[in-house]
Amino acid sequence: MAALTIASKANQATTLPALVLAQYVNESDPNAKIDIGFEDVEHLLSADQSDLELRLTGKPPIYTSKNVLPELLQSFTFWQGKNEKLVHEWVDRVDGFAPTDFKLVEGPLLELDSHLTLRSYVVGYTLTPADLAVWGAVRGNKVAYAAVKKGAMLNVTRWFKFVEETNTWIAPAVQSLNAHAQERKVAKSKEGANYDIALPDTEKGVVTRFPPEPSYVQESFPRQSGHGYLHIGHAKAACLNDYFAHEMYQGTLICRFDDTNPSKEKEEFQDAIVEDLALMGIKPDKTTYTSDYFQELYDYCITLLKAGKAYADDTERETMQHERMHGIASKRRDATVDENLARFEEMKKGTVDGVKWCIRAKMSVDNPNKAMRDPVIYRCNPQPHHRTGNKWNVYPTYDFACPIVDSTEGITHALRTIEYRDRNPQYYWMLEALNLRKVHIWDFARMNFIRTLLSKRKLAKFVESGVVWGWDDPRFPTIRGIRRRGMTIDALREFILKQGPSRNIVNLDWTLFWATNKKYIDPIAPRHTAITKENAVTATIEGARVAAYTEDKPKHGKNPELGTKKVAYSSEILVDQADAQAFAQDEEITLMNWGNAIVRRISHSLNPLNRSLVTSLELELHLQGDVKKTKQKITWLATSGQELIPVELVDFDYLITKDKLEEDDNVDDFLNPKTEFRTEAVADGNVAALKEDDVIQFERKGYFRVDRAFRHGEKAVMFCIPTGKEGKGK
Repeated sequence: MAALTIASKANQATTLPALVLAQYVNESDPNAKIDIGFEDVEHLLSADQSDLELRLTGKPPIYTSKNVLPELLQSFTFWQGKNEKLVHEWVDRVDGFAPTDFKLVEGPLLELDSHLTLRSYVVGYTLTPADLAVWGAVRGNKVAYAAVKKGAMLNVTRWFKFVEETNTWIAPAVQSLNAHAQERKVAKSKEGANYDIALPDTEKGVVTRFPPEPSYVQESFPRQSGHGYLHIGHAKAACLNDYFAHEMYQGTLICRFDDTNPSKEKEEFQDAIVEDLALMGIKPDKTTYTSDYFQELYDYCITLLKAGKAYADDTERETMQHERMHGIASKRRDATVDENLARFEEMKKGTVDGVKWCIRAKMSVDNPNKAMRDPVIYRCNPQPHHRTGNKWNVYPTYDFACPIVDSTEGITHALRTIEYRDRNPQYYWMLEALNLRKVHIWDFARMNFIRTLLSKRKLAKFVESGVVWGWDDPRFPTIRGIRRRGMTIDALREFILKQGPSRNIVNLDWTLFWATNKKYIDPIAPRHTAITKENAVTATIEGARVAAYTEDKPKHGKNPELGTKKVAYSSEILVDQADAQAFAQDEEITLMNWGNAIVRRISHSLNPLNRSLVTSLELELHLQGDVKKTKQKITWLATSGQELIPVELVDFDYLITKDKLEEDDNVDDFLNPKTEFRTEAVADGNVAALKEDDVIQFERKGYFRVDRAFRHGEKAVMFCIPTGKEGKGK
């Protein structure tokens, strides 16, 4: 199986040759199939500006036109013939048609024009990859294509039209590249994106893994951050691995704890990760630990040292970083195998001299992709490990351990965020160097949200400094934080999967997130009533029964399965101050769950500083009135016939005030001074039976999750659940 991925925003003079060749394979060879896909990006691999990625079964990915085109020629042999050498020569010259400056591309065009003077094809007497590759480069270059259309070079124009007209499949191939972005945009807006995409080589089963690190402190090099308490960014990785393993392919999901750093691993965070996965409804088939493979990893490091593919280095960290940045070889790079093994032994013993050394993979000194510049693969850290105790003084880095353990555990598809894309060649290098089973990598974009920090180091600072209550604070983007705020598992999974397989990093709006959640909670949230205590207005009801009474009413007007609740009626009720201020004399209003009433008297405060404050109301029941014709439809509570339950309604705002913090922004400068809003209220007597985690709707006030249930002597605490319409968010 083969797959070609094209950066649709890249220079088409470098991408069209590969697209045309791949399409020709699909048109001409019934036994060959190249899946052609597009990414709405300019570069697939930032370090080397790659605009193409070719994946072939059993081989690591191949990037850039310079490498992809020869590989296509070599892998699909049906077009190889006696002119093979000439074909390769012309394919190698394709890059000459890429410059968009006419002065630079004019020379290659004139040379091609001269070559085609007495020829119908670039090489020989039939169509070859040389024609297709050169045609694609000329068609993809706007400057060169314009010259061809004007007929400035007669032979090139004649040949160009001949190739296009005799190969009817070529125009749709070009159109597919041009139309891709627009088509995908329209489709996504109509249906919402999804992950119903085909992973390669799934015939023999699918095994994915979610590899959290049980820590929260940022590691300076090379791992970007630990997981600790999982946040919304980790949730995407966990849900996708679970989706592909359990829903799309009926495979296996492994949760592997990357516990390679004894300085930072904490069982508290390991337990938290297990709990967070459960909160998301994710049940791994198996749980493993990288520390289970310390002996194997150590042995593999010895293998690399003996093969001359790794070396010991005691260069100071700052100097090493400078050398890697500027492509300077370490002074230890050419040490002998025996010297390197001896130093690794000192590291293993944890001696004073051993702690000065590390082991580096001997990949490259000056590769354009800096991740390939002799990365560190082992460090000496003579501290006890929470699982292996004092057995080891040397520990592998994540970049060394991950591909080895993936291959060892039978992982078939490693799903990684695009932040790792520059390190993918490093991943494949490890497998190749150690002759291990290959693993497919699937890249996806992480989720970022406006006014939200996902850096565990910065979130930890908020916890430690008391800005928030803890890792489960409802203002936090942690899984337990958003669950405590009222997010449901089903909504979380739907939102993540609907982001689609895009590799573009965007800042999402929380309103979309919570709007998805509303779809799930609205049909099942029982309806209740709460009245704000501050300046609540007492209204007397003329025409009401003298004695209070109750009636059974449905908890949800559209969902009878939720059962009924007791609604109390009395001649005296409470209404919100805001509602009372909106009434006009003799206006007919609707008392929800009762009927219409006419406002007969409105009494205001005698305080000259606050004359608008309503102090009491007199209402006259008018139950025969038409509820459809009233403007004011209000909630209310009977003051007798039930026990009014004290509740505290809590709403929250974003922790930071800027949509997107830049690298040089000081977080403290953008802290929101007030993010917590508490309102004292009383609720209907049915609220006394609610339990922690129940989700309800206080009519006309919003949806709430019960954070603390009512107990006599203790008010209930309710957290407001956003619906995508409020101005406040996480």
